[in-house]
Amino acid sequence: MPDTGKALSTGWRMALLPAGSAADPSALNGLSGFIDAPVPGTVAGALERASRFDRAAPEPLDHLDAWYVLDLAGEAPGEAMLHFDGLATITEIWWNGALALSSDSMFVRHTLPVTLTGGDRLALCFRALKPHLEKRGPRARWRPQMITPQGLRLVRTTLLGRMPGWCPEVHAVGPWRPVRLARPAPAVPTDIRLSARLHEDGKGRLEIGFSLDGAATPTVECAGVAVEAIPNGERSFSASLVIPDVEAWWPRTHGTPVLHDITLTVDGVRHSLGRTGFRRIEIDRGADGRDFALIVNGRKIFCRGAVWTTADIVDLPGTRERYEPPLKLAADAGMNMLRIGGTMAYETPDFFALCDELGILVWQDFQFANFDYPANDPAFIENVRTEVAQFLDAVAASPSLAVLCGGSEIDQQAAMLGLPETAWAGPLTRDILPMLCAAHRPDVPYVENSPSGGAMPFSPNAGVTHYYGVGAYCRPLDDARRAEVRFAAESLAFANVPEQATLDAHLPVPAVHDPRWKARVPRDRGASWDFEDVRDHYLGLLYEIDPARLRREDPARYLDLSRAAVAEVMEATFAEWRRAQSTCNGALVWTFQDLLPGAGWGVVDATGLPKSAWHALRRAFRPVQLALSDEGTNGLDVHAINDSAEERRLTLELSCLRHGRQPVVSGRREMALAPHSAETLPATSLFGAFFDTTYAFRFGPPSHGVTVGRLLDEEGAVIAEAFHFPRGRTAAMTPASLSATLRQDAAGWVLDLSADRFTQSIAIEAEGFLPSDSWFHLAPGGVKTIRLASRAGTDPAAKPTGEIRGPSIEAIVSF
Repeated sequence: MPDTGKALSTGWRMALLPAGSAADPSALNGLSGFIDAPVPGTVAGALERASRFDRAAPEPLDHLDAWYVLDLAGEAPGEAMLHFDGLATITEIWWNGALALSSDSMFVRHTLPVTLTGGDRLALCFRALKPHLEKRGPRARWRPQMITPQGLRLVRTTLLGRMPGWCPEVHAVGPWRPVRLARPAPAVPTDIRLSARLHEDGKGRLEIGFSLDGAATPTVECAGVAVEAIPNGERSFSASLVIPDVEAWWPRTHGTPVLHDITLTVDGVRHSLGRTGFRRIEIDRGADGRDFALIVNGRKIFCRGAVWTTADIVDLPGTRERYEPPLKLAADAGMNMLRIGGTMAYETPDFFALCDELGILVWQDFQFANFDYPANDPAFIENVRTEVAQFLDAVAASPSLAVLCGGSEIDQQAAMLGLPETAWAGPLTRDILPMLCAAHRPDVPYVENSPSGGAMPFSPNAGVTHYYGVGAYCRPLDDARRAEVRFAAESLAFANVPEQATLDAHLPVPAVHDPRWKARVPRDRGASWDFEDVRDHYLGLLYEIDPARLRREDPARYLDLSRAAVAEVMEATFAEWRRAQSTCNGALVWTFQDLLPGAGWGVVDATGLPKSAWHALRRAFRPVQLALSDEGTNGLDVHAINDSAEERRLTLELSCLRHGRQPVVSGRREMALAPHSAETLPATSLFGAFFDTTYAFRFGPPSHGVTVGRLLDEEGAVIAEAFHFPRGRTAAMTPASLSATLRQDAAGWVLDLSADRFTQSIAIEAEGFLPSDSWFHLAPGGVKTIRLASRAGTDPAAKPTGEIRGPSIEAIVSF
């Protein structure tokens, strides 16, 4: 995009004062309590850098005023514009001692014209939020338990830091988005408006509007098509480009996320207006209106990914630099969708630009959750209109924006409190928000609320659900099928244990019962259980062991089986949901990243290191995938899936192993999977005769402990594996001996692993390196190659060292 001015990022000083003690900047004269404060940034971030704030034990900030002051000495005199991209939350903007502008929304941008004199002072006062939270507003029809205080429904600010038990109580205060100074620039386009569409006939259409001061007729170009812009009045221009057979943008799992540069030529000077992609997105509700599937470019997409929280709970950063590492981890895990829930905060265009490039769809909730919002308050709704319009216009050309949603759990909250359907929602999500979406992003489908669509908003067998049958409600694994999930915008929440390296560095305390550990385990406010209890339930279910006793007698094994259990549950559940016969069209895990180091919901920890769940999801989300499903007396079904855009010629192998190494029966078949297709076949069709693969008939003692399935490509490389345990995982856990060889090739370091028998949940830890797979099962008779990629900050010349372990490995292997 064209230059947006000079970032006013350095030179700021910040001071905290009692609420109302400084009426204007003159009261700051002689004050000695200032500290340096980066902008964009937050009060908590500035205090943390000054060693005056602990994110693990945060002090409240709502009762204080925060003053930010910047001297603009040396700026050339003249007319200019100050741009404020985000101020949290009740803010006064003072220019040279005079109040110039006020803001009462964290989510609204402001522009202030100023006259520079060469010795100017800009001051921002972020007034204490506490008095505003205590104000009485229109009577609410319900009061949610999870968010405090209730006055937050009247203030447009993030709910992050306001959910006890869910996240650290870090209050968002300060200039959390950039402050910029811009001067008039002739022949530079401003007020740019973009809209990209893909039609069913394969044509792309780009609509563009912009403002431009006195220039010759400008030319707009995209994807090899150029047109002259049409003047529409003073300074206003528009252009419409039709691009035949344009290369479409696809989610990463189903094709290539093709992006096209947009340029504007003015008086021979080319200006980049960014990039866009052409795609078409619809929602298929099915013949009965109960289904929910995302259709991209005419193709049904199984959406898989996670719910995004924030790149940092203290700084709330919005730069490409901070987004890139976690978003690349999401892409590397095979995720094709991230959801920004209504309890989070809007991310910047840099976030969407990266998702555009990586082929990650974004489900965007507007920032409303659980509360009964005052939709009849004109001032509140005016703020909402500005907030939504500004956000949608800022990402108008982004093809990754796939779903717009009115908010999170508003309907569910009302329904669970026993209110009738007429009280579940109101004009905010049913009228106001969809109207704004239709005006600013008509190419993006709108969903009223998440969850919604069933007999109850949270019913999993219709519309969008938040599915925690497997998970918080401790249902058996087969509930994932019984629930008939259509689309889970949230699912599978567990207290996921980080790798030991993170615990050793950031939480070196005894697991589970140390108060410092327990403080970081998520819980629902008022519940008699937490998500560690949920994880323990599945540890006991999968491994037939008492978690409490194991924790007392062998803490290290308890933590490893905790990591393994979560990985197994996630992989098994997505295998069920991705079957061609499944009702499920997509599911997102709660959540992508932790906010503090510890056993949080995130599949990536707060330091950026993936947990066991991330590795499991990376396997579960492969575009070309193999799954095995126990169909009881119908036997074992084999599901081969090809989500990619190319035909895949594959070899399917299936073996049933006794004692983890002796094949009792095996089979092999060549197959060609068409693009975007799946094939299901019974295991016995590979064997040529009946074999009790599921041990359903029980005519005699069990003949095998594990079935191993493999998909091989044309070069014989294993691209997907699946496993079935007819008598459970414990019965298949026989002592194994593991061999490992570390070597270096042209691309870096690799480990070659082999085992003398079937080995479960092999974990690889190498400080400073990320293994391409971990917490995986290894069958005998072959070599599995694991690539070790150096992490940020690791010496490029360093040789990896570490260990390999697993619950059935007789001795830890060091390398």
